[in-house]
Amino acid sequence: MTFDPQKALGSDIRLLGNLLGEAIRLLAGDAAFDLEEEVRAAAKELRVNPSPEAARGLRDRLGSLDLPALRGLIRAFSVFFDLINLAEQQARVRALRHRAEKPDSRRAENAESALRQIAGRGIPAEEVADHLARAIVVPVYTAHPSEARRRSVLEKLAAVAQLLDRIEYGMLTPTERETAIGAIAEEVEGLWLTNSVRSSRPSVLDEVRQVLGLVETRLLHVVPQVYRKLETALKGAYPNHDWNVPAFLRFGSWIGGDRDGHPNVTHDITAAAVRLHQETILKHYLSRIETLGGKLSHSAPFVEAGPELKASLAADAKLFPGLPPGKGQEPYRAKCRMIAEKLRRTLEYTRTHAADWGAEKHVPPPEVYVGRQGLLADLKLIAEDVRRVGATATANGAIRDFIRLVEVFGLHLMTLDIRQHSGRHEQAIDEVLRAASVCPNYLELSPDARFTLLAKELESTRPLIPAHLPFSADCVEVIRTFRTMAAVLEQHSPEVLGTYIISSTTDPVHLLEVLLFAREARLFRPIEGISRIDIVPLFEALEPLRTSRDIMTKLFELPVYRRQLELRGNMQEVMIGYSDSNKESGFLQSAWALYRAQVDLTELGRREGIVIQFFHGRGGAIGRGGGPANYAILAQPRGTVDGRLRMTEQGEMIADRYGHPAIAERHLEQVLDAVLRTSFPADDESPDPAWLTALDSLAESARRNYRALVYENPEFLTYFEQATCVGEIAELKIGSRPARRSGAKSIEQLRAIPWVFSWMQSRHTLPGWFGLGSAVTEFLKTHPNGLAMLRDMYARWPFWRTLIDNAQMILAKADMVIARLYADLVSQPEIAERIYGQIAAEYRSAVDAVCQITGQTELLEKSPVLQTSIDRRNPYVDPLSFIQLVLLQRLRSGADGPSRDELITGVLESINGVASGLKNTG
Repeated sequence: MTFDPQKALGSDIRLLGNLLGEAIRLLAGDAAFDLEEEVRAAAKELRVNPSPEAARGLRDRLGSLDLPALRGLIRAFSVFFDLINLAEQQARVRALRHRAEKPDSRRAENAESALRQIAGRGIPAEEVADHLARAIVVPVYTAHPSEARRRSVLEKLAAVAQLLDRIEYGMLTPTERETAIGAIAEEVEGLWLTNSVRSSRPSVLDEVRQVLGLVETRLLHVVPQVYRKLETALKGAYPNHDWNVPAFLRFGSWIGGDRDGHPNVTHDITAAAVRLHQETILKHYLSRIETLGGKLSHSAPFVEAGPELKASLAADAKLFPGLPPGKGQEPYRAKCRMIAEKLRRTLEYTRTHAADWGAEKHVPPPEVYVGRQGLLADLKLIAEDVRRVGATATANGAIRDFIRLVEVFGLHLMTLDIRQHSGRHEQAIDEVLRAASVCPNYLELSPDARFTLLAKELESTRPLIPAHLPFSADCVEVIRTFRTMAAVLEQHSPEVLGTYIISSTTDPVHLLEVLLFAREARLFRPIEGISRIDIVPLFEALEPLRTSRDIMTKLFELPVYRRQLELRGNMQEVMIGYSDSNKESGFLQSAWALYRAQVDLTELGRREGIVIQFFHGRGGAIGRGGGPANYAILAQPRGTVDGRLRMTEQGEMIADRYGHPAIAERHLEQVLDAVLRTSFPADDESPDPAWLTALDSLAESARRNYRALVYENPEFLTYFEQATCVGEIAELKIGSRPARRSGAKSIEQLRAIPWVFSWMQSRHTLPGWFGLGSAVTEFLKTHPNGLAMLRDMYARWPFWRTLIDNAQMILAKADMVIARLYADLVSQPEIAERIYGQIAAEYRSAVDAVCQITGQTELLEKSPVLQTSIDRRNPYVDPLSFIQLVLLQRLRSGADGPSRDELITGVLESINGVASGLKNTG
């Protein structure tokens, strides 16, 4: 039978849609169902014949309804979107399974395909092995609040996904199938009856627990399979090489460590987050070791423990004299019992011992594991002995997967990054130096004078900070953060912390300030040859990106900082921020400044003998560096990845990429494929120098036009605040972090996530494309052969192709007709007309530019699957936008009727629904 993915997807959508329709009739009544059908039909007709007048007509029809009817419509369309998203997820899983049965190397995007290409170019196995030995690939989960769905909703959708899987692949009897469909109907009813809006903000530790649940249920099962596939691919590409693949794919988190503008992330919260990480992985290992012990029933006279295993068991017996030894004829079970006991003691120690920086040389008890090495040694001892007796299938089965998990996740699960704003360090250093009588006016010094002062202090051995802290609360918190890091690393896990990120890095002194705090907390002890901290600048705005090479050059020339790098393996990590640079300079200039900065810093590192490792701070939306992760990696400048890459996984993209085991596995395979390909580029993959010059011109032109609208037009802020729901988004309790860095209302103080989120809600999608169209238009006027060049760049330069394709996708999700209705919310019609007119003109220009460059007559002409997905959603997302418009008007007018709380709840429900419908929102 021919595989028809669209037919199978349509079948799932019909099933889920019919079940939702039945739930609506049953729980809300026929009238509610009929109203939903009427509105959906009107929205479909509007798509066929779009016009602002017709759109206003549908809006006004909805405006005649009372609040309960409107909220019922919101619920109907929102739940339907959740189900459509789920059906499309199942379609992706279905396609992956079909592709696995009939692999197509042209579309593989996995390690096998990449390695065959690399081997085909004559690159020897030894070079690949050396590359893997120094590689590091780390997805880092963050709690950036663009996942609008509640955990309860996500859990119900996961249950439906499992049931759909069972129906399709379970070979069920008719009765079993009806039972499964009944169970789906039960979950759909539950979705209808579950509040979609959180009644309170999640705490930081709630966010920690949510991502830990995903890691535990997805990654701990998927990661061993990803490594197995990689090992098989290496053996296939290089059959004569003896491969030992290091654990270079690991995972990190910011949740509980990111305190930039987040007053609720304190040193105590960081310590609690670390404890939750450890408890999660230790409990998982306990379950695994008990299962493994059940399997390893190998016993005398068929096996006899080797001398090393016997010696290990004897040492364990002395360590745990009260533990029953078990049957002596089953040595592997006996060792598993000892490992389990050690894990239990480690778990108890983790729960009860509070890391204390002031404790005198605290040493963890000998019966607990500290770090991964002890547990790894015990597991490898079992594996080697099992292999010694010839049970190779046993050695290569569950034991091997367990060892791989410990290599990847250690006893800490994920590394926890610490992030703080440079301004907090400046203020704290000022207090410390004043109290120590070193400098009375640090903040008044020039940058060069600060640099000289800090360099001198770092060469000194005198302590600056007393044990007891006579400073302001903010300064004390900064100091305690470093002390907590040191205590956790010494007393709990030597691997869980280590990266300290400085947001808004604009000067070399920002790194020296952190290094001085690290020294004071005993994290940096150069005389002893110890440094336990990587200090990572985050370059975000245009000017710091442009001057990043100068900033790092000055640091690399400083002996004490060079000593810090030597103690960290001569590796300097640099984080580059996509979100704030986009908000400041626009889509095109941001992307190009990030590209140029990577090239500059990589060249500097090569010159200085320092490895530059980049950490990409990407979001889900195109305006925050979003888009397919593998294409984003392939688009990086040649030589800047080289096997080393960290990247954030944020908001709704976490559920999208990791919500189903098969999709999580596929996503990680695509990441590894892209990292391998870009680390071993073909000789002809360097961009033409003329292209770089062209981008310099295009980026500057785009920035100029973007800044003219967003920052230089005094009417823009009024339009933004009234023509979007940015004010109401601040009340959406989807994350623990405040929406603004301060109370001031300005574009500068607004966080990048609500900036992007609000433009998506109002259907403008402006941060993902504004400036591109006018830049291309100006370029073509001054370059007679410019279009041919831009088309050639699109065909042969991954950076430009990815940028244009991402812009194309987000332009396709915009709707200028509906955006015009949001402009109607502006209290001054003349401002609405002028600002909207500029945005709409630039939109038309951007669409025209993209179509010219890609050789299409309309957007997504060559991407029919994506186009179909957007077309399928529009008749459902459009009504949600109209309802949101009605509710915003009522809310802001202060009209009599429903209370403000009920109205704001309706608005927030509509925001959730639009986010589910559009995706790539934050």
